[in-house]
Amino acid sequence: MKIAAYQLLTGPDVQLNLEKVILGIEKAVDLGVQILAFPEGCLFGYCCSQDYWDQMHPSIFKEAEDRISKLCLKYRIAIVIGSASFENGGWYNDLAIFDSDGVLKHRYAKTFLAGEKWCKNSQKKIPVVDLSGVPCSFIICHDIRYPELVRLPAAMGAQICIFCSCESNLLDEHKLSAYRAMPISRATESGIYLLMANTPGNPLNLADPGSSHGNSKIVDPDGNVILEAGYFENRLVMADIDLNRSTGWVSKRVLKEKTQLQEWFYKGVSELVEKI
Repeated sequence: MKIAAYQLLTGPDVQLNLEKVILGIEKAVDLGVQILAFPEGCLFGYCCSQDYWDQMHPSIFKEAEDRISKLCLKYRIAIVIGSASFENGGWYNDLAIFDSDGVLKHRYAKTFLAGEKWCKNSQKKIPVVDLSGVPCSFIICHDIRYPELVRLPAAMGAQICIFCSCESNLLDEHKLSAYRAMPISRATESGIYLLMANTPGNPLNLADPGSSHGNSKIVDPDGNVILEAGYFENRLVMADIDLNRSTGWVSKRVLKEKTQLQEWFYKGVSELVEKI
């Protein structure tokens, strides 16, 4: 299977961002990509201004997502993109998850917020969603620090963890080593592939709050980085992966072997994970 992350810098203008996304989709389709991920907050440039959200209407995202849905069906490609939704009186920073038939199969909202005041954190179960026939799990940015969000779905059969982020920018140098280590760790300790779509840095303004540090990557189940983008590139990060290698064996071993973790882990899998 060919999977890809599109590392893309966007801003507060949803329509302008959508046009960039469409160009990215078309480029990925030309290269035979079957599952494509975009960064956290891609459709709104990870704008966290309360004024922005006070004036925003959910229909703006609905219209953008409808266009993406049509492209999924037209090109038979599954797409995961950072978006937002309004539910139960509040906004959610989430991922719109489209299968290759254009169906919005699920919305995964960020579980662990990183200080955002404009949105609420998810209280729903951890999803495992089939995309192009492959069971996938999802995390957003700060979620990467909580291994259970990857290990529990891997034990339930997830073969790819799709990690969409807009992490700290390049001025926070003290965070960069951890940002590189955590995606590698999540793949290794679960025994599955990890597909990371992060926002690049803004070379014209390193302090741009809607920018990050790039380094979108694809990590194999042994923790090897197959391909990685630079700090500032707007580009596709793409690889052919062998799903036979993505067994989730490390997570599943905790379920199978009689250790002090077995009962606790089994309870987490049975109560917290939902197959979609």
